[in-house]
Amino acid sequence: MTPRGAATELIRRKRDGALLTDEAIATLVAGIVDGSVSDAQIAAFAMAVYFRGMTRAECASLTRAMTRSGSVLDWSGLGGPVLDKHSTGGVGDKVSLILAPVVAACGGIVPMISGRGLGHTGGTLDKLTSIPGYDAAPDFARLRAAVSDAGCAIVGQTADLAPADRRLYAIRDVTATVDSVPLITASILSKKLAAGLDALVMDVKVGTGAFATSIEAALDLTESLLAVAEGAGLRACALLTDMSQALGHHVGNALELGEAIGVLTGRPHDERLHAVTAALAGELLVLGGLARDGAAAEAAVEKALASGAAAERFARMVVALGGPRDLLEHPERHLARAPIELPVAPDGGDGFVARVDARAVGLIVVDLGGGRRRVDDVIDPAVGLAHVRGVGDAVDRNRPLAIVHARSAADAEAAAKRLRDAVTVTHEPSAGSGPPILRRMAR
Repeated sequence: MTPRGAATELIRRKRDGALLTDEAIATLVAGIVDGSVSDAQIAAFAMAVYFRGMTRAECASLTRAMTRSGSVLDWSGLGGPVLDKHSTGGVGDKVSLILAPVVAACGGIVPMISGRGLGHTGGTLDKLTSIPGYDAAPDFARLRAAVSDAGCAIVGQTADLAPADRRLYAIRDVTATVDSVPLITASILSKKLAAGLDALVMDVKVGTGAFATSIEAALDLTESLLAVAEGAGLRACALLTDMSQALGHHVGNALELGEAIGVLTGRPHDERLHAVTAALAGELLVLGGLARDGAAAEAAVEKALASGAAAERFARMVVALGGPRDLLEHPERHLARAPIELPVAPDGGDGFVARVDARAVGLIVVDLGGGRRRVDDVIDPAVGLAHVRGVGDAVDRNRPLAIVHARSAADAEAAAKRLRDAVTVTHEPSAGSGPPILRRMAR
């Protein structure tokens, strides 16, 4: 049977609820890589899995096949544990931009293979490509040189790193199959296993701006990730973190990059963003043997930020991958800025933010041009929402819900209307937002 015919049979079996063999999954993955399986068949497979699910054994088989679809990186000789973090995706989530240089400053080796935005969430890679000259897809020689020099490098998948995932990832983004637990698990772990890691911490988001909108869904995804990681021999743990509102003050690629630079260089920052970043970095330091316990890890993270060591690592990473040498000193010279900036006052006058539809906030940025509706959409790095208010914040004419950064006045007005619909304002103070870290999980 041809790969295309085998794929058709596999899709039919999964559509009808049958279990897939290791051989059938391996054949499908090989066809995804060599092009003999069409985009339509990949989309049909993704939809079948979305509705029918996969057993843990099937998911592990898919993960292994996708890991083996390309090269597995080797970091021997760099003198530290190889560590990484993955987020399941959130609105305003720029944690990786801060965490990677922090962990590198503490002695870790952090070759972070990141993705572009999926659905309503922003991608770390899209934020980094806001930097002029930054090579987000280096060959392995340049990647290894950057990691050797800076201790960290945040890049996209190289051509031969889990290539099956790259194609499947792009099709999931535009076929409403992003939030499938088996596909998320295989996508995340195939890339991380191919990156040659010693340990991984996972940030599983929960709330309106996450793929897991309920704690039950987040637990299901986390258990899947930890089980498959354990089966592959990868040390891992996970934090469930709140995504019921944007993380940080800005949402949008260049805006978020500027905010991350601000954290690294000691400017005032969002406490929820700091708490999540520090907790995830601390878990990695303990997993990697760089800190004896949580208290020591916390102290090391704070020292890396306060001393400027993390900022120095970030700057070295940017230069090693082709970006400007003075990015941290003068981000305004290099990061794009939209021509229209529109403050959005609340409709009902003074009040307090009681609730935020984080998914709607993410989609506003997508529609401004800061995300993708189709695989080949070009992202505008300058657009987004700045100074986004969180739950419990007071708002009025002088303290707007956010400032829209847009290409045109019409775009800005449309975004402003949708933002008012996405944010619930009451006249009485709310209880404020809950804790940013909901639960820790490990096997």
